[in-house]
Amino acid sequence: MEFTISSAELLKGIMDVSKAIPAKSVLPILENFLFKAEGDTLTVTASDQELTLRTELNVENVKKEGAIAVPARQMTDLIKTIPDQPICIKTTSDSSFECIWSNGNSSLPYFPAEDYPEIKSELEGAQNIVFPAQTLIEGINGTIYATADDEMRPAMNGIFFDIDTAATTLVASDSHKLICYTDKALAAGIKASFILHKKPAGVLRSIIGKEIENVEVSFDDTTVVFRFGATMMVCRLVVGKYPKYRDVIPQNNSNILRIDREQLLSTVKRVAVCANKASNHIKFELKAGQLEITAQDLGFAIAAYEKLPCEYNGDELAIGFKSSFIIEILSNMNCEALVMKFADARRAALIVPSEEEAESEKICGIIMPIMVS
Repeated sequence: MEFTISSAELLKGIMDVSKAIPAKSVLPILENFLFKAEGDTLTVTASDQELTLRTELNVENVKKEGAIAVPARQMTDLIKTIPDQPICIKTTSDSSFECIWSNGNSSLPYFPAEDYPEIKSELEGAQNIVFPAQTLIEGINGTIYATADDEMRPAMNGIFFDIDTAATTLVASDSHKLICYTDKALAAGIKASFILHKKPAGVLRSIIGKEIENVEVSFDDTTVVFRFGATMMVCRLVVGKYPKYRDVIPQNNSNILRIDREQLLSTVKRVAVCANKASNHIKFELKAGQLEITAQDLGFAIAAYEKLPCEYNGDELAIGFKSSFIIEILSNMNCEALVMKFADARRAALIVPSEEEAESEKICGIIMPIMVS
């Protein structure tokens, strides 16, 4: 194999796919990039067998086609140090290859491409849809923080894609909070669903560039393939049944608070400094025109409270929350003003952007209360 490529292009390609390289693998071959030079294209693949990333790069000059597996860490460290210039990569023996730049070269080992596991990217009987790229990223950003780390219920460790003909809803929950992101731009011509584990979801949002318009999605019962630009991501889906999330969304919470999101977020952060570090408990006390937020840690004899003007319609109410959950939800909403709807101190509260916000129908959060004295 022998070809010439821009070092900057190669670096971008290997950095994009390197997110699939395992830190340590029972299959040492997976600690390598698979390089395949063919025609005027270099295909770079990385995989941990659960997640596979592949990208295609333009090559200036392929003198000899071929495929080899090259050590990922050494290759990345080397290319990072080479200024942007054409570099030549060529095999020199049955076990080594050279990387040649303007005033130097290096010699690294490689392994036979035949040793690299075959990656299945064409799914038989797959369902196919197309999502607007930036809307998909927005949906992942708005939900991924609410996923769980639950070995007993793996379905909760991912984002549930509830695909419908009118809109698609992305859902994440850790049983204490639940976030739904719904967008009509993600509507598809089919009704379907799958659960994408939060690791590949995080990788996906990080490698979709701002210049990408659409993402093609193909999936069956076990695998999903995302294609965009010159890049492809293949990953295993979380197998399991997602809870009926619509059943837990409150419909008749009649006590309604309207308040500025940033103001509420800042207050919760200040008061939470004095909350018990183990529980992070804070208390909301609501009455007409006023919200008082309090926290205390009796063990260290510290406490804090702050009163906020607000628009509140409902019964006087005292309800407790875990401050870190409130902070997460408020930090990941983009609205200026929000609405919190309460039934009583024991049932879940609903958090949505105010009716005047463009995001009002897109996202909603549900947070379970805690008992406070």
